[in-house]
Amino acid sequence: MSMHWYEGPLAAFDTETTGVDVEEDRIVSAALVVQDAEGARPRVTRWLVNPGIPVPEGATAVHGLTDDHLQRYGRWPAPVMEELARALAEQSAAGRPLVVMNAPFDLTILDRELRRHRASTLGDYTAGSPLCVLDPRVLDKHLDRYRKGRRTLTDLCAHYEVELSGAHDAAADATAAMEVVRAVARRFSSRLERLTPTELHTLQAVWHAAQARGLQAWFTRQGTPETVDPAWPLRPELRTAA
Repeated sequence: MSMHWYEGPLAAFDTETTGVDVEEDRIVSAALVVQDAEGARPRVTRWLVNPGIPVPEGATAVHGLTDDHLQRYGRWPAPVMEELARALAEQSAAGRPLVVMNAPFDLTILDRELRRHRASTLGDYTAGSPLCVLDPRVLDKHLDRYRKGRRTLTDLCAHYEVELSGAHDAAADATAAMEVVRAVARRFSSRLERLTPTELHTLQAVWHAAQARGLQAWFTRQGTPETVDPAWPLRPELRTAA
């Protein structure tokens, strides 16, 4: 009996940041978790970054990383961003799907950091082997669309009975996101097992756009001025006004 993709090799990526604005905020820590098969011991790589700007108290309250700690132990952003981009490109080249919870946030903020510090883009590093991304948030929202409630990583872990120890630590969050993807795929295997991760990558872009349109319509009905970006897994660069 052949192994399903969700029982095989996966990688997962997560960042902790100075805030939630992908255009202006900075990465303060990141982790890449690689697992050769379900249940196998994961290999974890961690990065700590001195972002070069103050870390707001609100961000520190989430991830626990203070200015003092990052200035003392964090590395300069330029070499770290290069290492992160190369590490993700290596996963693609190896044929490992990359799990990223709420991918448009983490991948876009990495892309903007690369533009800022390396005068390059994430696409420059992955051009030879484009990323194949699995986003547990998009998958869950599409496959179980009528379930009530929030869909943060903590919520998804509770729903799919995945252990999340040390939330808002990049390595812990990446590991949990990977386990959620495996759990989602097992639960909805009848709908997913004939699809390859590459096909799922393409479908998630369509599903996310539809989800964004639905959320935008809801915001409009509520009179909320918020805009929802339909791009997935990476937001296009903002064109600055002339």
